[in-house]
Amino acid sequence: MHVVRQLKLVRSRLVFGLPKNDRDRRIPLPVTVVDALREHLDWCKPVEVTLPWEDPFSDEQVTVPLVLTTPRNGAINRATFDAKTWKPALTAAGIVPTRAAGMHALRHFYASALPDAGESIKALAAYLGHADPGFTLRVYTHLMPASEERTRRAIDDLFRDTRPGPDALETP
Repeated sequence: MHVVRQLKLVRSRLVFGLPKNDRDRRIPLPVTVVDALREHLDWCKPVEVTLPWEDPFSDEQVTVPLVLTTPRNGAINRATFDAKTWKPALTAAGIVPTRAAGMHALRHFYASALPDAGESIKALAAYLGHADPGFTLRVYTHLMPASEERTRRAIDDLFRDTRPGPDALETP
């Protein structure tokens, strides 16, 4: 997925603008997500929405197709989405809607799953839009996998094939 813009709330009005840190980014999508997105797009076609770029009072207007829109085919304000879609979905799933279970929690879930699977902090920082991988490491370091057994196994595996046999010290 190539992230080139986002919806922003500026002076209580929706605008399109650059993503986090004013940089676009590419995020690899797994097949399961691509399939779910295709299925959604087959059922619900994107809607062309026109909004100002960065400044709500700007004459510069941008029209783009949005995957998720209001019932009147407008851009969704995040507060409206949270109240009318996200929280009812959580409740229906048996999850108590709290700040910890907000939409932003999905970002943290993603950010915690990748290091656990072995993804590098540098790649994770790029996917999250962080300018500095050090920042990503400081924020998510508590989620990095740690295991004494994994540490032992890593070094054992490194030296397993290079260990000398019983007569390695004998001279011919």
